Amino acid sequence: MSADTKDNNGGAADASAAPANADDRPTLLLVDDDESCRWAVGRAFERRGYAVKTAATVGEALEIVDGQSPEFAVIDLRMPGPSGLTLVAKLKQADPNTRIVMLTGYASVATAVEAIKLGATDYLVKPVDADAIEAAFGHSAGNAERDTQGQLLSVDRLAWEHIQRALAQNNGNISATARALGMHRRTLQRKLNKRPVRR
Repeated sequence: MSADTKDNNGGAADASAAPANADDRPTLLLVDDDESCRWAVGRAFERRGYAVKTAATVGEALEIVDGQSPEFAVIDLRMPGPSGLTLVAKLKQADPNTRIVMLTGYASVATAVEAIKLGATDYLVKPVDADAIEAAFGHSAGNAERDTQGQLLSVDRLAWEHIQRALAQNNGNISATARALGMHRRTLQRKLNKRPVRR
């Protein structure tokens, strides 16, 4: 009987300890439309002791956060719908202390500078691993030209960058962005649905 009592008490102690440990974990929001990237990076950070929440779009991320700002965020630049730059601005507005790392498969000085201006801690070019991301969280300021210096951008690429900046400035509102750019809304939607050239 004493053994049973000991087991029950031990189980109760473990159960009460679990939430406390979970609450102590640093929170991380991972936003990327690439499912394999979300899974791999999310799993890597969970193993490092982070409480990870994931989303595939800016809209999903905002629903997940809903007034509870994460301590850390990893955000992909290019996703369906609003750009990741839009989310950077919203997260920093909600909590200036959130440490944000922007990810992209298309390196450019223009978006790197814009991400840093909006409050991102750093800007990394895919593929990246958890070590690089975690190191970037510790940077006091992002170095926009570290991975992109010396690149010359094509006219098509510069046009895409300009659209992304306008979209971020209009908080992801496609109609407002189309008006600001002086183009039809459907034309802008077609451009947003195309993947940009790398350079």
